[in-house]
Amino acid sequence: MKLGHYAAALAAALVALPAAADTVMVPTLTVNAEGKVARAPDIADISGGVVTMAPTAAAAMADNARRMTAVVAAVRKAGIAERDIQTAGLSLQPQYRYENNQPPALTGYQATNTVSLRIRKLADTGRLLDALVAVGANQLSGPNFRVDGADAALDEARTAAVATARARAELYAKAAGVHIKRIVSISESGGNPEPRPIMVRAMAMKSADAETPVSPGEVSLTVNVTMVFEIG
Repeated sequence: MKLGHYAAALAAALVALPAAADTVMVPTLTVNAEGKVARAPDIADISGGVVTMAPTAAAAMADNARRMTAVVAAVRKAGIAERDIQTAGLSLQPQYRYENNQPPALTGYQATNTVSLRIRKLADTGRLLDALVAVGANQLSGPNFRVDGADAALDEARTAAVATARARAELYAKAAGVHIKRIVSISESGGNPEPRPIMVRAMAMKSADAETPVSPGEVSLTVNVTMVFEIG
């Protein structure tokens, strides 16, 4: 390369250096906030099933199928729509007896069949649980209460979360002696209902008129936001 060309290239490089050195990080403030609203639930999810034991696998499955057929029939009789009935699990497992210094001894088989149910008339929840137990269900869990079509409620929670984040950012900025210039970014996490599940176990009823009490209460819907503000 000729000396003149080399000098020109070196001069251009030196001129470019201050531009890179002038790069300045923008000061920011990051704030996390939560927005929460409460709603009365309108759907309850429960699961019910049958667990049977027998000396042979065939006998365990046959007994389970007979009792589970009665359970599903009771569910349909209670008015639960087909779209709200779904088999959640079916298993068959050998059972062993373990003793010290002895190989495991096969004692029989356990068959389990579980169905998930969606209840849209919450007032019927206790009556349905009792009906399942009456026809042979010996495994129950739930109800898990939630809100159907929760978008509007979640939007209300989002609005509350953003308002809280902005107010908190203003508080921090004032305490630090700076000012909020603009919002750099907003991100969201959560957005799912927070149900309050209640475990219900099958048990003997004290009288024919007794009904399992179920209280829907409220469901909290929560949204968490992270907002980044430019400060100066």
